[in-house]
Amino acid sequence: MQSSRSVAGFWIIAAMLLVSVASSAVPSPIYPVYAAEWHLTPIMLTGVFAIYVLGLLASLLTAGSLSDHVGRKPVLFAGAVGVVAAMGLFSVADGLGSLIVARIVQGVSVGLLLGTLGAALLDHSLERHPGLASVLNGVTPPIALAVGAMSSGAFVEWGPLPERLVYLVFGSLLVLVAAALVVVPERVQRRPGALRSLAPTISLPRASRPLFRSVAGALVSSWALGGLYLSLVPSVLGGVFGVTNHFGAGALIGVFTGAGALTGLAIQRMDARRGMLIGLVALVVGPVVTLAFVVTASLPGLVVGTVIAGVGFGAGFQAALRMLLATAAPTHRAGILSTIYVVSYLAFGVPSVVAGLFEPTVGLVPVVVGYGAFVVVAAAVALVMQLGSRRAAAIEEVAAERLECTASGSIRTV
Repeated sequence: MQSSRSVAGFWIIAAMLLVSVASSAVPSPIYPVYAAEWHLTPIMLTGVFAIYVLGLLASLLTAGSLSDHVGRKPVLFAGAVGVVAAMGLFSVADGLGSLIVARIVQGVSVGLLLGTLGAALLDHSLERHPGLASVLNGVTPPIALAVGAMSSGAFVEWGPLPERLVYLVFGSLLVLVAAALVVVPERVQRRPGALRSLAPTISLPRASRPLFRSVAGALVSSWALGGLYLSLVPSVLGGVFGVTNHFGAGALIGVFTGAGALTGLAIQRMDARRGMLIGLVALVVGPVVTLAFVVTASLPGLVVGTVIAGVGFGAGFQAALRMLLATAAPTHRAGILSTIYVVSYLAFGVPSVVAGLFEPTVGLVPVVVGYGAFVVVAAAVALVMQLGSRRAAAIEEVAAERLECTASGSIRTV
């Protein structure tokens, strides 16, 4: 029977994943305030965004599988200290330089936590609900992005100390959750190879590679679309629709990620391959609808397109994630999760940086249209390859069956 400490540990780890990822979305609604106060150009803000992604990727590539060797808790404590330090640095930032330093520390620290937290959730999977760990691994990040963006927008619009208080709140929450880790049992036995694991590498077990190649298109198109919303949508609301309310930007990001999270919950009992195909269709339709209403300046239409896009983000990413996790042995969990996030954040960051570089010369709307077209093409290609490949279908059906067995009946095919 599962111990009460392990059950408590499961929920503590889930809370830590929520707060950590939410903290990464906090700066986005505040960027317009920084730009106005410190006279930052779009290229400068693009640089701040890029440096976060680079720090996160460096951490995932070097320390992504470290907890598979030294244990989860040491890595979790180190990552939590880093994120709390980043929140403190943001709260006292007074210019571009300090903002860059804070974003680097945040990127490295969140990268250290992502794979480790996901693996720890699986380590403490609830015996009564064995499929819940995989579901939360997929659902929690989009929920967290929504919480972070909306909380930040609300603090900036209505709260005191708009550039300070939200960071102090999230830093304090993370301190509390990190302190609760003392009751969480360590499930990983130390094993040799910790130093070797720090060499930059993609950690992907041989058994997972065929499936990873098959679902990579869904991961890329999902997170590329996420990058579009988190990097450019606040500017679109102000520049195209005249919405200057800071909460409005956070709320629209919340609609996107919230729709993704709800979709992840809705498809948890659906065959994972079918869920991914639904996601790819929505990843084609959603951006098309969104771009059409950006060009025609229809705000209600933009919200409709955002909901459809959110469905694609949620289904495309979470169905692929669940299948991949079903192939991961306990000793490779942190490594495979880190590899998933490396691919996802490359797709999230690179197009956003390119868009930010072109915006000053090309213009906001053409850049948004071009970015959206890239997502549509990527999703369409992935969908055609899925429907046209018998081998991909066979690999994914095996993974979906294994996922169903792992869930001990909590996930069924419909």
